[in-house]
Parts: sequence; C-alpha cells; structure tokens
Amino acid sequence: ISQFFSRLTERFVNGVDILMDTFWRIWTDLLDVLGIDASNLTHYFSPAAIANNPTRALLLIGAILLAYWFLSLFLGFFFYLLHMLFGRFFWIARVALFTLSCVYILQKYEGDPEHAVLPLCFVVAVYFMTGPVGFYWRRNNNSSLEEKMDHLDSQIRLLNIRLSRVIENMDRGSDQ
Repeated sequence: ISQFFSRLTERFVNGVDILMDTFWRIWTDLLDVLGIDASNLTHYFSPAAIANNPTRALLLIGAILLAYWFLSLFLGFFFYLLHMLFGRFFWIARVALFTLSCVYILQKYEGDPEHAVLPLCFVVAVYFMTGPVGFYWRRNNNSSLEEKMDHLDSQIRLLNIRLSRVIENMDRGSDQ
C-alpha cells in the first residue's frame, strides 16, 4: 500500500509540475510580448536598473498587476465553478484541494523544508480566502434592500405566530 501511495503521489507531483511549467511558459511568453526579459527578473528589481530606466519599472509594475489580475480571475472562476458543481459540499472540494496542494509542496521540497514555508503559506492563504469571506460566497447576497426587508418581515410574522402558539399552550396548561 505504501508503494502504491508513493507512486500515486509521484505521478500527481509530475502532473502538477507539467501544468505549472505550461503556465510558466505562457507567462514568460506574455512577458516577452510586453518587452520584459523573463529569464532575468531579478534585474528589474534592482534599484540601479529602476533609476536608469523608469519605464522598465512601470512595465514591471504593470506585469505584476497583470499577474495579480489573471491569478484572481483564475482563482475566482475556478472556485466559483467548484462551488456551482459541489453546492453544499463545496467544503469537501476545498479540503481535498488543500490537502493535495500540501502533499505536492511537501513532496516537492522533501529534502529542503525551509523552502516549503512560503508555498505552504500561500496555499493556506488561498484556503482561507476561499472560505466564507471569498468573492463567490458573497455573490449570492446581492439582493436589494426591499427583498431583505420582506424577508425580515416574513421572519417576524413567523416568530409572532410561534409566540402566540406558545402563549396559547401555556394558557391551556394553566387552565387545566
């Protein structure tokens, strides 16, 4: 059984590596189109390079914002799709993805656990962002103020009916 799980984990890690390599190639091609050399990104972060060429800094900031926008769109769509597919059992999908992500990171950085801290922190942050504070959880609460007031009014009516029934039952109990 141990050998089966180790092979399964290895294949999972290889599959995710291929997926991440594909995303990285697409991203580097996009950066090349923007005129940013993706092979040497650390050059763009040095203060001397920014002082010598401020347009490079602007391009770098634009690329970072573009990456953040693509990542948020992808994660938002992906988790909204999962929420639509799993409905009330979305938490199972969240836990499964969280577990698989942690297995991937721990398997990938098996010999060097210090390098696994930052990816694990990122995975934990995504896990908590996809919880009840996430965008797709709030999407269904876009009802108007009138609808909310009608809902509260119906809840008050139901509470009044229940309260009157309880009072009637107490009156009957005291009469007997």
